[in-house]
Amino acid sequence: MSAELEVTRRLQQMILPKDEELRQISTLDIAGFMEPASDVGGDYYDVLQHDQAVKIGIGDVTGPGLESGVVMIMLQTAIRTLMMQDPVKFLDVINRTIYDNVKRINSDKNLTLILLNYQQNCLRLSGQHESVIVVRSQGEIELIDTIDLGFSIGLDEEIIDFIAEKEIYLNTGDGVVLYTDGITEAENEVGEFYGLERLCEVISQHWSKPSQEIKKAVIENLRNHIGRQKVYDDITLLILKQK
Repeated sequence: MSAELEVTRRLQQMILPKDEELRQISTLDIAGFMEPASDVGGDYYDVLQHDQAVKIGIGDVTGPGLESGVVMIMLQTAIRTLMMQDPVKFLDVINRTIYDNVKRINSDKNLTLILLNYQQNCLRLSGQHESVIVVRSQGEIELIDTIDLGFSIGLDEEIIDFIAEKEIYLNTGDGVVLYTDGITEAENEVGEFYGLERLCEVISQHWSKPSQEIKKAVIENLRNHIGRQKVYDDITLLILKQK
C-alpha cells in the first residue's frame, strides 16, 4: 500500500502545472500551491492554455487517501482532453465521466469543482466550490458564492440543470484567488479555524505584490496560525492577476 501511495503521489505532483508553463501566459500573473495532508491528496488545480484562451480549474475530492488521488488524476486527464468544449456542456461531460469511473471502482468519492474560462480580460465562471475571491487593483475584495453555479461532481449522473455561469471582468491589477477548504478550515492548537476573513485580509494587504509573493505571504501566515497542530486536509491556493 505504501508503494502504491508513493506512485500516486508522484503522479499527482507530475501533472501539476509547472512554473514555466504559467509564465508563458502573457496576460496573467499566476502562482499556485498544493500540499497534501497525507501521502496522497484529493485536491486538484490546473491551468491550461490553448491559443488565446486559458482554462483554470480547482477542485476538492472528498477525503484524502489513494482513492481521492486516483479520482483527482482522472479529473485532470478528462479536463485536459475536453478543454475546448462549452463550459456548461463541459461540466456535464466531466460529471458523467467521473460518475461512471467512481461507480466502476466501487467508490463513494465525489468532488467540488469550479472552472474559469479566461479570454480577453473576461473570466467565465461555472461550477460549485468554495467562494471565489475577486480582488480589485487597490486590494478591495468581492466574494462570489458558487452554490448556484453547479453541483458536486460524481454524486449524481445528471447535473446539467444545476450548472450556471457568471462573468467577471478584470482590469489591470485585478485578479482572483481560488482555494480549498484545507486553508479556511485549518485549525490552530486551540481548535480555531483560519477562516475566510483572515485569508481575505492577508490577500488584500499584499495585493500590490506579484502573485508569487502573495502566495508566500498567505502560506506563511497560515503556517503561523497552524503552529504545531496536525494538518488534517490538503492545502491548495491559486492566485491570478491581470497584467
